[in-house]
Amino acid sequence: MGWVPDLNLHRWDLSYAEARALQTTLARQVIQHGDLPEIRYVAGVDVGFEEKGSVTRAAVAVLAFPGLELLDYAVAKVPTQMPYIPGLLSFRECPAILAALSRLTVQPDLLFCDGQGIAHPRRFGVACHIGVLTGLPAIGVAKSRLCGKSAVLPEQKGARAELWDNNELIGNVVRSRTAVRPLYISIGHRISLNTAVHYVEACLTRYRLPETTRWADALASNRGQAVARANQILGR
Repeated sequence: MGWVPDLNLHRWDLSYAEARALQTTLARQVIQHGDLPEIRYVAGVDVGFEEKGSVTRAAVAVLAFPGLELLDYAVAKVPTQMPYIPGLLSFRECPAILAALSRLTVQPDLLFCDGQGIAHPRRFGVACHIGVLTGLPAIGVAKSRLCGKSAVLPEQKGARAELWDNNELIGNVVRSRTAVRPLYISIGHRISLNTAVHYVEACLTRYRLPETTRWADALASNRGQAVARANQILGR
């Protein structure tokens, strides 16, 4: 699809120093605000690994908004380009994510990435990387903290605390369910932090994770035969 760039936009098998330098360069392109289009289609993005990590499996699930019905999904497998290195996860995951995005028939208006946005030491997590490369608005919805500090979060659902690092606001910590571990929400690209939190909360149901992320996570691992279930819903 025309809105997804070529996988060869830059090399993925970079050295540690080269990857860090590229993150620093591309981080300058992240837009931390946005005049979003009408949001009709929201997409969750997640990644798993097969064959002892040598194959990266990415899944993208597109849901209607605000109804959250599954409309489209795509799965892609590519050879893993980089070993797991904290802070450089996007170089490991992005090639497969871009391949999966290119197979969609419904173009998403907003991406929910299972990982960090600017809540990252170089302000360039996987949500930023995908957002900058595709030009799509993106949100980082992480299950754990990579950097920064926040106030102690109350236990009730809806509790929120700012996440700060080196005197910079980098995200919000949000309790999506009472007495469960919070989510770490940050800007990926072309969206403000308050708007990002709004859309994440709008995609929550009775679970800890937004429906976009739940679908993508299940499809990335085919947990509970998620692919078969998605095919049944879509009549494939």
